[in-house]
Amino acid sequence: MLTIHTADELRVSWDADPLKDGAVAVEGDRVAGTGPLDVLLERFPGARVRRWPGVLGPALVHEGPLPEAPSPRERVHAVLKSGATAVLAEYADTPDLRAAASRNEVAVLPRTRETAIVDAGRADLAVFDADGACIATVCAGRLVHRRR
Repeated sequence: MLTIHTADELRVSWDADPLKDGAVAVEGDRVAGTGPLDVLLERFPGARVRRWPGVLGPALVHEGPLPEAPSPRERVHAVLKSGATAVLAEYADTPDLRAAASRNEVAVLPRTRETAIVDAGRADLAVFDADGACIATVCAGRLVHRRR
């Protein structure tokens, strides 16, 4: 099923100018399109729409050690709750952490990289409120964190 994620503002990269009422269409684990919400609704009739307050943009790369938690799964989940869907290999340094990252489709990268939302790219998204707190994280097209 195709899902359109929309927010008060969309940034296809964190350096890009914001698009008011922008949206990202996600099909499976890929971005099917970006743009104004009304354009995507016309392009993808019948899509499920998830509306978020705040700013929708590309998910982050977690650049330091994974947060402390009782288990590797919980350490990876803490990363997802921060709006990141990728970690650096040097910090996913045990078989248990790499397995937990893999099970959750968290990318393990050899080095940091710029993040952006691009057509046909992997659907890794994050929504942040005005204070910079993560409201929601989408990892490979799947909603993996939603703040209540």
